[in-house]
Amino acid sequence: MYGIGIRRVATAMVTASAATLLMTACQPGGSPAGAGNSPSGAPVKPAASTSTSGSTSPAASATSGSPTHTATPSTGAKACGLPDLKASMYQAAVRPDGTGTGAAIVEFTNVSGKACTVQGYPTVAGAGNGSPEKNRPLKVTTTGGASTVKIAAGGKAWTKLTFVQVQGEADGYCKSAATPASYPTLVVGVPGAGAHQVALTDGVIAECDDKVTVTALSAAKPS
Repeated sequence: MYGIGIRRVATAMVTASAATLLMTACQPGGSPAGAGNSPSGAPVKPAASTSTSGSTSPAASATSGSPTHTATPSTGAKACGLPDLKASMYQAAVRPDGTGTGAAIVEFTNVSGKACTVQGYPTVAGAGNGSPEKNRPLKVTTTGGASTVKIAAGGKAWTKLTFVQVQGEADGYCKSAATPASYPTLVVGVPGAGAHQVALTDGVIAECDDKVTVTALSAAKPS
């Protein structure tokens, strides 16, 4: 009886071991032959990895449709050329105290029949004896911010020129002790749109030190 009991226990242990091996072999990855397979025999696909950094992959960026930069909106008009503008000039209402010109407004009218644009700060030169070939460039100090100005057909843009004022009566004098200068006309250069010779509608230009402060071309009429 004791021998029979020993054999039964041994047989049971062998049977349990065989069952365990069989169950292990049936599990995915339980043996080299079953590695990477599902219980149904189909290949097991690896799970997609996720990023915790919050960054977008290059492929996602390429299909997102987001631009890498923002383009500056177009005005839909070409830049004004020399023949597109007609210049005129008159004394400003607000100007430094003195007996010279003090300040003048230069007005540019678009005569092209189509909208065009200007931008920036004009250059200024005195035309000796009214002759452009005898130009005397003035030292320009700019003031205010420059932006693109769209001038409709028949529309206008302006700049204000402020001079070092002549003092006193008759021929006057300069505070710097320099000799006052006078010009029948000025040559005003518009960036990209040429040089325009223009005369005051009410007198001549009288200034000191050959200096002028210039505002940017603007759609707002200065005073």
